[in-house]
Amino acid sequence: MKFMIIRKADKDTEAGMMPTEQLVTDMMKYNEEMIKAGVMFDGMGLQPSVKGARVKFNGGKPTITDGPFAEAKELIAGFTLIQVKSREEALEWVKRWPPIDGHGNVELELRQIYEAEDFGAEFTPEIRKQEELLRDNAAVREAGSRR
Repeated sequence: MKFMIIRKADKDTEAGMMPTEQLVTDMMKYNEEMIKAGVMFDGMGLQPSVKGARVKFNGGKPTITDGPFAEAKELIAGFTLIQVKSREEALEWVKRWPPIDGHGNVELELRQIYEAEDFGAEFTPEIRKQEELLRDNAAVREAGSRR
């Protein structure tokens, strides 16, 4: 089962405040534990919403609104992607989040990720093959950009 751990934004992340050296150290240790356990497969922090945009479609036509966005509690500051055996195991990892983040007051959200099997018959073998090809191409592109 795959899950996303969503780190909700707060006034500090929305202000673009960079984490302290201690928080970076603690997050790296946490990430390293998950990688060594074979559960973490990606994770990133997000820049403040002032650098973002929202795109809303109405009648199929896009309207773009530049950030910042007023409700920080509705925004995310980062995410971690994990693969575990159960929701309970995912929650155990979430509970180990570094306690100094957000000065001890951080909100995390855990959401399960849809997998091909969840879509049933609508996810035909042809669509599955196309989806795998797209993922493979994206992985190659990502690996190339890290060089």
